[in-house]
Amino acid sequence: MAYRNHFLQGGLLAFAVSGFALPVVSQTVPVTDALLEQPADGDWLMWRRTLNSWGFSPLAQIDRTNVKDMQLAWSLPLNKGSVQEGTPLVHDGKLYMPHPGDVITAHDAATGNELWRFSRQMPEDLGDYIPATETERALALYGDTIIYTSNDDYLIGIDANTGAEKWATLILDYRTHPAQQSSGAVVINGKAISGRGCMPAAGPDACVITAHDAATGKELWRLNTIQKPGEGEDTWGGLPWESRWHVGAWMMPSYDPELDLIYMGTSVTAPAPKFLLAGNDNKYLYHNSTLAIDPDDGHIVWHYQHLVDHWDLDHPFERLLVDTAVAPDAAEVAWISPDIEQGKTYKVLTGIPGKTGVVYTLDRETGKFLWARPTVLQNVVASIDGKTGEATVNPAALFSAKGDMAEICPALTGGKNWWAGAYSPQTNMMYYGLQNTCSDVTVTLDKPDVEALYGTSGRDKIAPGARSLGTVYAISAETGKTAWTFDTNGTAMSMVTTGGGLVFGGDIDGNFRAFDQVTGEVLWEVNLGSSVTGYPISFSVNGRQYIAASTGSSVTTAGHRRLLGNVTAGIDNQLYVFALPQ
Repeated sequence: MAYRNHFLQGGLLAFAVSGFALPVVSQTVPVTDALLEQPADGDWLMWRRTLNSWGFSPLAQIDRTNVKDMQLAWSLPLNKGSVQEGTPLVHDGKLYMPHPGDVITAHDAATGNELWRFSRQMPEDLGDYIPATETERALALYGDTIIYTSNDDYLIGIDANTGAEKWATLILDYRTHPAQQSSGAVVINGKAISGRGCMPAAGPDACVITAHDAATGKELWRLNTIQKPGEGEDTWGGLPWESRWHVGAWMMPSYDPELDLIYMGTSVTAPAPKFLLAGNDNKYLYHNSTLAIDPDDGHIVWHYQHLVDHWDLDHPFERLLVDTAVAPDAAEVAWISPDIEQGKTYKVLTGIPGKTGVVYTLDRETGKFLWARPTVLQNVVASIDGKTGEATVNPAALFSAKGDMAEICPALTGGKNWWAGAYSPQTNMMYYGLQNTCSDVTVTLDKPDVEALYGTSGRDKIAPGARSLGTVYAISAETGKTAWTFDTNGTAMSMVTTGGGLVFGGDIDGNFRAFDQVTGEVLWEVNLGSSVTGYPISFSVNGRQYIAASTGSSVTTAGHRRLLGNVTAGIDNQLYVFALPQ
């Protein structure tokens, strides 16, 4: 049962229940590799819409001049659960929504009327092995199949027309190799590519990126994200294989069809302080790295390590693939390669890949470092060698014994985290919701412990000198300069850009806003009553453009709510869809 809604003055919502009779479901036009590489303007076929991870919709019906008139078209309640971070997909007039707790629904994208519902029952003991077992960030579409990674470590194929399960492929046994599959898959050349977090108790064999046939679910390859003994120079200081833990790839990849390379980021080790492993001087590949992967067989073509971590500052987030002139401005860009040909157009991989909030720009053909700059306050990267791209850790942030304490900025929830930034080809700028936090971190272990995870505890706080917890940044992909910022009391969350010159994004205070891409002026806003935790999108049906955003809760936003103490927005799981009046 869906709910039709009307947006009234004063922000009030009035609901009228639609009829119980379900409409006849038309057959979905199959999604091909060509369509994934060049989607229809009105579709949103994957997590960030396109394989370059821009989070950009070319739709321009809603623009700077008329966005002030935008109203609620329809909304629907989502499945109950403590973690709601979903991304709707839209294709051929149908909207597919992942709900908390392994529930997926299909809807008429113009009205919200439900077409079918899929629900997978989780094992009763799943929570004994894997934390946060309700997270479903994204789905994938291929042919007439919806593909998702289940919380009990399967890859599932669902008929997009009926919601019936077509196939289920076991990736890992959650009892022996528990892994958190919170983010879903992206289909690349007919292969469903997915990563996962891996619990320390699972050992290194659960830390894998996998490729499956997107039509049948058959596994094609798997890549370990932890370097094995004997694979070249041992960057783990001689630690036995079974003692190498927790380097996951728990967000989704980007892909360059011309170079035929997948780009995926990785997370930290467990424990985090490296003196608890084989010492602070080892690199522990491939943690906190960008991996360029051959999609045919899963081998690593090149890698770049952003930072050796000691605090749980992961680097698995979206990589933006942009062809741009490169001319970093030394007034704002702290670290620059001396080999850059100023103004030359490069194929770059850019954006904020990790919790530190540092922007990195690499040559995506070779992995060569081009430039990097901090955004929010950070005190873990002391410097980056412009020639080699190697980062030096701030000595004051290093640990050497149990009980050591240091102020670490950002906090372990990150300046950036799982919420996504966006890029606009209209401005050649990237837009990010970032957080101004620090944490007093104390080492709690004197030896590795699979039950203790990172081996640290922290007391979070708003960063010294910060005007707010959240800040939206607009940064030039060419020069690295900040074009504008916008401060928000609550956590600034995921962004989407559109052809109408707009940037949409929400925060944990329930505010959902439209910004001018060029100036940062707020042109429209509404309070949805609950924290805006889902990934917003834009789509069109029958020539009408829509903007969708969803609300709920998450582990990170729950921590920020406690930090602020004055958040009045709720945590109801709800999807809202807006459009101009008809």
